[in-house]
Amino acid sequence: MKVEEFEGEFKGEGLKLGIVVSRFNDLLTEELLRGALDCFRRHGVEEVKVVRVPGAFEIPLAVKKLIEKGVDGVLALGVVIRGETRHYELVSSQVAKALSQISLDTGVPVVFGVVTAEDELQAIGRAGVKVNRGFEYALTTLEMVNLVKKLYVS
Repeated sequence: MKVEEFEGEFKGEGLKLGIVVSRFNDLLTEELLRGALDCFRRHGVEEVKVVRVPGAFEIPLAVKKLIEKGVDGVLALGVVIRGETRHYELVSSQVAKALSQISLDTGVPVVFGVVTAEDELQAIGRAGVKVNRGFEYALTTLEMVNLVKKLYVS
């Protein structure tokens, strides 16, 4: 039996990456962005295009446009906090669905780095006070981009 295994790596050399970040809840999204850029810098990424959009709902269109510009992968960053209406569910589910579809349609990795939180305290903890999820999402982006490159070659 022949078994081939594939796994991504955390190498950034030669990659062109994009980050789309929401300005809504910018105290938190800027922290996510800081963590992501730190990760990319530490792993040798030389080119990152950062696109800021008004809110999480606007992220998918900007992601699609970045992919059309020829990036190897995109990290989508945002923070959606539950409020008193159904807006939270509508935004978070539609953004997740759209990003997944863009990735499937294009074959370009799109990482869902949109923090969904029940309240502001939980969002603060997840965005960077305890652990910066932006760094973790960036690692996932590196891993997936490198994995897709390996699968394309084989």
